[in-house]
Amino acid sequence: MPVNPSAKRIMDGTSWAEFCDKLKSAGNIILREGSPNDPFDRAEGFRYLSRLTRVALESYIEFADPAAPVLRRPAHETVKIGADNPDNYYQSAAISGKYQYRIRGKRGTVHYLGLGTYVGNYGSGGRMGQSGYLEGNDLVMAPDGSFEISVSCEKRSGNWLPMEPDTSSLIVRQTFSDRTHETIADLRIERVGREGPPDPVTPELIDHGLAAASAYVCGTAALFADWAEGFKQEINRLPKLDPAVARAAHGDPNICYFHGYWELAPDEALLIEVTPPSCEYWNFQLNNHWMESLDYRYHPISVNHHTARYHEDGSVRIVIAHADPGKDNWIDTAGHARGTMCLRWVRAQEHPEPIARVVKVSDL
Repeated sequence: MPVNPSAKRIMDGTSWAEFCDKLKSAGNIILREGSPNDPFDRAEGFRYLSRLTRVALESYIEFADPAAPVLRRPAHETVKIGADNPDNYYQSAAISGKYQYRIRGKRGTVHYLGLGTYVGNYGSGGRMGQSGYLEGNDLVMAPDGSFEISVSCEKRSGNWLPMEPDTSSLIVRQTFSDRTHETIADLRIERVGREGPPDPVTPELIDHGLAAASAYVCGTAALFADWAEGFKQEINRLPKLDPAVARAAHGDPNICYFHGYWELAPDEALLIEVTPPSCEYWNFQLNNHWMESLDYRYHPISVNHHTARYHEDGSVRIVIAHADPGKDNWIDTAGHARGTMCLRWVRAQEHPEPIARVVKVSDL
């Protein structure tokens, strides 16, 4: 009988050895010339790799079966990826274009709900992008706020989230305007026609999953390190990100993104000034070099359309400083000297570019 290649790789340990070798190589991204070379940022970099490894194993080993999808949180308070939004409750599930799915839920009161299907992933190679999108505002719901969504390649009546044959993931973004008073949508996903428990683990699942997990760690770390180094070419500016680049990185199609790099001396502050356009939501946030949002559990590192203090003319001034200067819309650097930053306009007809300038804290 022919030898199953995955079974052979599992039996002789090749799958595990290659996973460890690939994971080890991810450290070169933290050590490369364009990365910060101080102990603090480097320590955060290696912690970042440990976080990516944790979520990668969940994505490609524990919850990798598209025949038995599970909604889980791929980014949260201790897993941060690609300027993750502090106002977001992220969910994801492994799916496949060869199946059909059903999502059931209740809308809740969360400010914004978006569901997208996607092709490829960081580090996977080949095509990447969005294969379908459905926004909460477009859902047909029952009087009690409940709804059902068909997820398939073939068009369906009612609420339909499209897939394509090579679709591989579902990503849900639930965005709070006021986290203290809003409730998230309660969502469940199931494959149409599936009965009974998931299939037992197989050598193929572990062999392919370990390879995909290590590729994800390296691919994600490299992608956003490249972004950060590119932003660093114009320090303390906040230019618009090419929408095509955002879409390829699985960004929300309703969002216009502005990304930049900041660096401040102890006695300096960075002012971000802009008049927000009419839009459904906006926010500004501060990240570290690795594009992880700073720890919003303990520090005021973001502001949005609900929490911001405005001038009488509708404009906003955001103040980034190492200590509280006693000004409105203060963003804490949380012990960092440098990093990346992001501004989002959601469903805006206009996309004004903010003005950024460095001043002395004593001149505020």
